[in-house]
Amino acid sequence: MVEILDRFGSQRIVLMGDFMLDRYVYGDAERISPEAPVPVLRRVRQEDLIGGAGNVVQAIVALGGKVAPVGVVGKDDDGKKLKGLLDETGANTSQLVRLADWPTTVKTRYVGLAQHRHAQQMFRVDSESTQGIDDKVRTNLRSAVRSELQNSKVLALEDYNKGVFSNAHTPQVIADARKVGLAVVVDPARVSDYRRYRGATLLVPNRYEAELAAGEQIRDDESMARAARKIRLATDAEAVVITLDKEGAYLCQGDGPGRRIATRPRSVYDVSGAGDEVLAMLALAMGAGCDLPDAVALANVAGGLAVERFGVVPVTRWEVIDELRSTVGLRGGKVVDRARLKDELARRRRRDQTVVFTNGCFDLLHVGHVRYLRQARELGTCLVVAINSDDSVRRLKGPTRPVIPADERAEMLGALECVDYVTIFDEDTPEALLGLLKPELLVKGGATPVVVGREIVEGYGGTVRTLELVDGLSTTDIINRVVNDGGGG
Repeated sequence: MVEILDRFGSQRIVLMGDFMLDRYVYGDAERISPEAPVPVLRRVRQEDLIGGAGNVVQAIVALGGKVAPVGVVGKDDDGKKLKGLLDETGANTSQLVRLADWPTTVKTRYVGLAQHRHAQQMFRVDSESTQGIDDKVRTNLRSAVRSELQNSKVLALEDYNKGVFSNAHTPQVIADARKVGLAVVVDPARVSDYRRYRGATLLVPNRYEAELAAGEQIRDDESMARAARKIRLATDAEAVVITLDKEGAYLCQGDGPGRRIATRPRSVYDVSGAGDEVLAMLALAMGAGCDLPDAVALANVAGGLAVERFGVVPVTRWEVIDELRSTVGLRGGKVVDRARLKDELARRRRRDQTVVFTNGCFDLLHVGHVRYLRQARELGTCLVVAINSDDSVRRLKGPTRPVIPADERAEMLGALECVDYVTIFDEDTPEALLGLLKPELLVKGGATPVVVGREIVEGYGGTVRTLELVDGLSTTDIINRVVNDGGGG
């Protein structure tokens, strides 16, 4: 699965859908109105974010893929803002149609905070058109999709039932993609009639959408199999995946028996955007040649990570890789380059984690190193160890060092539970890394008052700490004992 994720960088997805703007109004809700038994929200700030099918755009980009969105937005201030936010993701938005007589869909969520506890959504106000777009615009959208299919792997449809998709035109778009050999993955709307998705490769309804479309209440595997078969036969789809929240997903392929694909238990904080994350992962995995059971398993991981955070925060490819590695006890994912490390630390800081940074050669790892790193880790919630490259060590220690190559030193450090990330730098000092990563704490061993990088760290408000090393334990001492004593034999 990790190898499949590594291929995502070459994937390009065409995404047709209902694009929206998500507006969050944050405030304090600490009193009840004297006019009615309702909380009063004292507005503090407002945030505008990508919503609807735009969440799939963000998810595809965060997972390492490329995407061409196709849809409509209003020729209004909200539409301009939405298009600008999509441009910032790196997506090619040239196929987004702006309509003068179409208001951009905006979902405004009012979020309250009381007594400094977790923010909670209080209610939502939707501004949208209830009328579908006219046939001429749908014809233009079909042409836009066709123009993007040539260099793409998969066509994804994200339907929120806001007017873009119809029973007459959508099957034509699907047929265009299937004709040139592309798979079509659909996240359907919560509607009872799935005729608009005829000919799709894969449909991905959730439990409640599947019940409505199939006219079947899902109580167990038998009723779920009936619902999946009804949907597949009604749409002539090759497969149906019914997502089941904490219970994973149910996959029905062809005429064979269906199967449940489990996921691990999660602490569900907010389900917003989980379906969009699942669609993005399925589209990329199928484009990378992944078979459906593995694609669904990957989608379970991505969707599970999505529900553990407030709001819609895209899951990165590296988060999925780390989750897969941790599931089977692998720690090789700790060794990263500085670009990925910067992204990883930004993700951890969004969870209010404190980054501790230390550096050194760490040649011939010994118990003194281990005790020092454990102490460093206790000062924060994430420990980064930067090690000198082989060339850098030779410049600092002489031509006979290092004894252990950098890749092996990094792997050994990554095997320590107290170490979160290891990165290798070729410079003589870690100053460039410190300027890039900006750790909250820089930790060094020894009593010397000169700590390289102190001015950089203290300059942006960070802290520098020194820790005592274990007497008589150093790489140089160990090498000298081996040389002088012939290995102690």
